[in-house]
Amino acid sequence: MSAVAAHRLTVRYGETVALDDVSVDIAEGRICGLLGMNGSGKSTLFKSLMGLIRPDAGEVRVLDGTQRRARRAGLIAYVPQSEAVDANFPVTVADVVMMGRYGHLSLTRRPRRADRESVRAALHRVGLTELAGNPIGELSGGQRKRTFVARGIAQDARLLLLDEPFAGVDRTSEAMITDLLLQLRDEGRTVVISTHDLAGVPELCDEAVLLQQRVIAHGPVERALAPEMLARAFGMPEVP
Repeated sequence: MSAVAAHRLTVRYGETVALDDVSVDIAEGRICGLLGMNGSGKSTLFKSLMGLIRPDAGEVRVLDGTQRRARRAGLIAYVPQSEAVDANFPVTVADVVMMGRYGHLSLTRRPRRADRESVRAALHRVGLTELAGNPIGELSGGQRKRTFVARGIAQDARLLLLDEPFAGVDRTSEAMITDLLLQLRDEGRTVVISTHDLAGVPELCDEAVLLQQRVIAHGPVERALAPEMLARAFGMPEVP
């Protein structure tokens, strides 16, 4: 089954075309890198996959259903860029991770023992157990990123969308996030990563999508990152 199946998506903001006839199919249990310049449509594609914007044309299926069904069932999780997190918002690390359990809570919205255990296990996996009671605003960029990955784990999400997970991240967090994402893939989850880090893609990703409003290439990393494809996506000079 496809984790993500986007068919002929077109999205416009006024006169600006953000996505033009984009089709992408990503199987379950894969890590896919989404690559492109600023303004290439990566963020718009993420929002389309989440169902946060309605395309002008085309459709999206997530885990063989609608995005709304996937969100309501907690099957899809989003890990934002660190800059998108309000450092002054008064919540702890454990509070943020517990947000991933909201879809599992009873009508009273009171966490049960199973919910607390899921949060503890998720924090342990990302190495943040000792910081569980700290305000999210006190964490480094890498620690915040790991907190949101932990939220997705506690949520039992089958599809994780990560927006620039390695931007502004220290080497310890980068290595830990990389290892963790590989583990999640091996557990059958699907991960889509928006990234500028071309050098790290072959180590982490099973496949890559090069985007420049249209899909320039989609396939195995070595094929998608071929010099002629990168030249088209990033405006690089082709190697003779």
